[in-house]
Amino acid sequence: MFFGFLSHLSRAYRWLFMLEPMGYKIRFGNSVMAIFSAYLINYTIPRAGEIARATILTNYEEVPFQKGFGTIVAERMADLIMMFSVVFITLFLQFDFIYGFLIEKFNLPKIAIGFVLLAFLIFMFFKFIKNSNSRIALKIKTFVSGLIEGIFSIFKMKKKWAFIFHTLFIWVMYILMFYVTSFAFEDLGNLPIGAVFVGFIAGSFSIAATNGGIGSYPLVIYAALSIFNIPEEPSIAFGWIMWSAQTIMIIIFGAISLMCLPIYNRKNNLETR
Repeated sequence: MFFGFLSHLSRAYRWLFMLEPMGYKIRFGNSVMAIFSAYLINYTIPRAGEIARATILTNYEEVPFQKGFGTIVAERMADLIMMFSVVFITLFLQFDFIYGFLIEKFNLPKIAIGFVLLAFLIFMFFKFIKNSNSRIALKIKTFVSGLIEGIFSIFKMKKKWAFIFHTLFIWVMYILMFYVTSFAFEDLGNLPIGAVFVGFIAGSFSIAATNGGIGSYPLVIYAALSIFNIPEEPSIAFGWIMWSAQTIMIIIFGAISLMCLPIYNRKNNLETR
């Protein structure tokens, strides 16, 4: 929980670097509370928290929604790069083992064809929008323009190295959060580093694909660790402890953030006047 909390604070601080190039200097308190609120809202509708996070910034810091949302997309792109880095490290450490497992369990050619078809459909949709002058198309173009400005803010920021440091720090905290919890179980005390990375990746995808990993996280962790012949009982218990600890933290700080946002901003507005 401690490592998780540090990662959220670091994410809130990193967000300031992305908004600054567009001329917005938001308060750190609002950034922290927006992030905790977003995580809590993600437990209701997957990815709805990102929309809520940009909306909070619009309401309390007067940052246009599309620009705030663009920085969140850029942030997710940086996180995606980190996720691919973790996947690459995992493949490097356990390539033969993981490749054999994937070939046995999945039809890789069909998955590749599906991704190609999806990319083609997305390309055709954006090509149609680009050539259209309808009201809806113009609104989409305006939104995408602001989105792109937010995304490219990552290349305009003055504190690039600080941004990179916080990005690395966030993901090191994520992995440490996963690793140190394994010491709560005698059967997991000597968890192989390959199992740590595979379990971490599986858990991350579970959280991204569902409402904060509700119900699926412990089962996904068990499935990942079972590849390394780790017993079912400690694997599922480990997954439940990981999920429960982070969920309790998000519920507590997310609820406090949602309640304190209007109070915090009303107080600051009065002080400004």
